[in-house]
Amino acid sequence: MATPRLTQGGAGTRSEGLRQVLRLLAVLMLMVWAAAATAATLGPDNARHLLNRAGFGASLAEVETYARLTRAQATERLLAVKGGVLPEPDWVREPYFPPGRLASLDAETRTRVVAERIDRGIQLREWWLRQMLVTPDPLRERMTLFWHNHFVSGLQKVLSPQLMYRQNVLLREQALGNFGTLLHAVARDPAMLRYLDSAFNRKGSPNENFARELMELFTLGEGHYTEQDVKEVARAFTGWSLSPEGEFVFRPALHDDGPKTVLGRQGNFGGSEVLDLLLERPETATLIARKLWLEFVSPQPVPAEVARIAAALRGSGYDIRAALRVLFNSEAFYAPANRGVLVKSPVDLVVGTLRQFEFEVPDVLPFVFAAGQFGQVLFAPPNVKGWPGGELWINATTLLQRKQLLDTLFQDRLAVGMAGMGMMAVAANVAANPAAARQARARLALGQVRFDADAWLVKLKGTPPARAVLAVAPVHAVTGAQPGLEDLRALVLDPAYQLK
Repeated sequence: MATPRLTQGGAGTRSEGLRQVLRLLAVLMLMVWAAAATAATLGPDNARHLLNRAGFGASLAEVETYARLTRAQATERLLAVKGGVLPEPDWVREPYFPPGRLASLDAETRTRVVAERIDRGIQLREWWLRQMLVTPDPLRERMTLFWHNHFVSGLQKVLSPQLMYRQNVLLREQALGNFGTLLHAVARDPAMLRYLDSAFNRKGSPNENFARELMELFTLGEGHYTEQDVKEVARAFTGWSLSPEGEFVFRPALHDDGPKTVLGRQGNFGGSEVLDLLLERPETATLIARKLWLEFVSPQPVPAEVARIAAALRGSGYDIRAALRVLFNSEAFYAPANRGVLVKSPVDLVVGTLRQFEFEVPDVLPFVFAAGQFGQVLFAPPNVKGWPGGELWINATTLLQRKQLLDTLFQDRLAVGMAGMGMMAVAANVAANPAAARQARARLALGQVRFDADAWLVKLKGTPPARAVLAVAPVHAVTGAQPGLEDLRALVLDPAYQLK
């Protein structure tokens, strides 16, 4: 009886050995294929996909440059520091005006100060939109907008364009740096201190707003903390305040230095120690990784892929570049199934169109108003959760408004110019009304925008316009034998143009 058992065991062992060899060969083939895919140059389609997702549109010259690079080379080029920030508005260096002082002013002065604040808010939006339009560092601007929608603050409550400008500078400086450093800096940021009421957090009467959003939106996410944690964390941040000059200040007399229990840990924690506790939790890296996936890849996070990005983030000590490096080199990012699945935000649509088609834009004010009309007012997200994005960007009203703008941009230049000339009389009649004057200026400025369709089409060098313009096939076929302005107009008005 022993012999058959030995024979069966030998056959089973040989069979299992063969299976192991085949599995090993399959793994090696997959590794070779993946290495070859990574080593191969991107080509125009992949380059365009990368640049449209990682920035705001891409000129034909940029696409051509990146098309010659491998995935790894293209990623490193995007992650490299390039700088190039436009000069800030003159008023950002003026002394800080505490909004609380407004009530002490006489009616005439109060009206003037409020009007000035509104006008400066518009100037700030113009400055940032122009920065997005001309930046040599589009990924940094994309990430600045990403963090603006993560660490949400808004002019509607902060009431200080100066503080919002300073926060924007902070987000840009740390956009591709270290998330832990950014988290600590934002917690002390004067705009955030006002927006989430940290400036009014006192011992004996703690304000829970910042504590709640810190855990729910900035780090752990819902379901990973308790209401008692919120109360304890609020106590830890008591005494974090704002000076009359608009700077962070710690007031020891207002700080609760008693023992606290946060996420099961006990100690006399202050705010900085709580931030470090939150960074230690794996849920924090997972939340950031998931949001990066939603921003750059698809509306449907894949848990295994999110885990890879989160592992890179934690393993690198929260280096944002490390997480993006994994994301932009992944198969999932370039997968055909993930093309054309993200809805362009208003800023994406406006800035991306102007950059992709290389429009001459003397004045960005019309596009500041357009982005706001479509639902994205820079420096004023709708609430603490920011812009929800995705399909919510599109409804019957905003889709019509988007198409109206695109239709205007791609109609005959002479017709637009004549429309602008016709607005001169309107502008003269509303000069005494600042709000109306701004609207009139925007309409005039739209007539000054220029696009050389013939020159742009020549640069395509035989590439079909639909392939160069759209992330996926058009819904409506373009039948022109010789591509021209009307064909481009048809493509940007196609439903597929709303996607990236």
